[in-house]
Amino acid sequence: MKFNISTTPMQELKADVEIVIVIDGNLKHPTVKDRKLLKKAGFSGAQNEVYHLVEKKRLYVGAESLKGSSIRPAAASAIRALTGKKGFKRLKIATYVSHPRCSASIRAMVEGLVLGGYTFTEYKSKKSKCPVKTVEISLEGYEAHEISIETAARAVHHGEIVAASTNYTRNIVNTPPDDFYPESMVKKAKKLAKELGLGCKVLDVKALKKEKMNALLAVGRASRHEPKVIHLSYKPKNPKKVISLVGKGLTYDSGGLSLKPGDFMVTMKADKSGASAVIGMMKAVAEMGLDVEVHGFLGMVENMIGGDAYKPDDVLKAKNGKTIEVRNTDAEGRLVLADVLCYAQQEVKADYLFDFATLTGACVVGVGHYTSGVMGFSEELKTTVRDQAKIAGELVTPLDFNDYLKKTLKSEIADICNISNTRYGGAITAGLFLSEFIDDEHKEKWAHVDIAGPAFVEHVWGENPSGASGAGVRMMVRLMESLSRESSH
Repeated sequence: MKFNISTTPMQELKADVEIVIVIDGNLKHPTVKDRKLLKKAGFSGAQNEVYHLVEKKRLYVGAESLKGSSIRPAAASAIRALTGKKGFKRLKIATYVSHPRCSASIRAMVEGLVLGGYTFTEYKSKKSKCPVKTVEISLEGYEAHEISIETAARAVHHGEIVAASTNYTRNIVNTPPDDFYPESMVKKAKKLAKELGLGCKVLDVKALKKEKMNALLAVGRASRHEPKVIHLSYKPKNPKKVISLVGKGLTYDSGGLSLKPGDFMVTMKADKSGASAVIGMMKAVAEMGLDVEVHGFLGMVENMIGGDAYKPDDVLKAKNGKTIEVRNTDAEGRLVLADVLCYAQQEVKADYLFDFATLTGACVVGVGHYTSGVMGFSEELKTTVRDQAKIAGELVTPLDFNDYLKKTLKSEIADICNISNTRYGGAITAGLFLSEFIDDEHKEKWAHVDIAGPAFVEHVWGENPSGASGAGVRMMVRLMESLSRESSH
């Protein structure tokens, strides 16, 4: 999808279809040329409501406001209505801006068009794709706010990069486990590193043993696909901040010997969503050329069953020397993250450390399919994650640690248990488990983001398709953008 920005008035731009966003149900606005037909059809302009007047070459979609949080899903709904149809290669759209010189809604609109045009048809005989090749954006706006062509171009460019990186992440997550395993992510990382000039270091089993990452190695022991840890690095000159990103990359999770029920095994290809998000973040940061140094650590493992599988009752020694009593082999993601977090802190002394994981079903139970939970010791950092997520159009809520839940991880024979002794508060106890592998230097710099809810949902929602959403990418890129504008550390 190619975007062109023009000062040409809308009526003079040639296109196969014009997308008109109706704000707050205002059918009397001058941009709404077909109000009588729309009223007769029962179109009210509700958020994401779509009506396509083919003979008029206009597609109307509703948005509650001019804010990016409304414009983004509206644009996605509009482009989605054209998917699978023919004859709509070129579309045109006006700019929808809430404040003078504010380009956030333009970026949100571009993100919505790219995200909404996404399809994953790799395994379908008949492929239904978005037909739109060119989007003409007129600076003739819904409101009479002036936006320079330079400001608009920057917003469009950043919107394209972030949305394309999100779709890149979606593709990885959606790929079935027989076609995507730890070595597949290694190939993907090496290719990206070569294209964008990133550093790329890969730890194989021999190197993992040398690094004493025994918890991670135990999880991957029964798989025919050997575990890998990947370290991608982006290092601009004189960066404002140094950021480490850690991702859980379970390319498939059977539950191990604590085998999941059959229904719960379906969609476990999505257990690599954390690592997939991190590589998507690395792609976006490098392409945007942000003035921050970023390190991405991907823990790639497959959790399977077999004669060599690790077992409930095993005691594992993590990289930092702590011993872990295994009481459930399906609580494997935290074992992988424990070692990778230790490795990340060893390799990089970061100003910020974030980890991303589809870690617990408890997080989905607690806050629903569409919201991520953020945990950590710094209230300020948790608030920052939530606020930047909101700007990016993602939903995040803080989940607070407490000493009462921490006690539920006590083991009688090891330093800590890999699951708590209560069925309640599972998202928080998982976060508390991870906190045992954060050193004192990074405690106030660390945030854990559980993306189990929004990472993979089997229906369309907002700007997201059925399946992988690319959760985490947009919010973290926004956060890193804000850090790149801060003074040097």
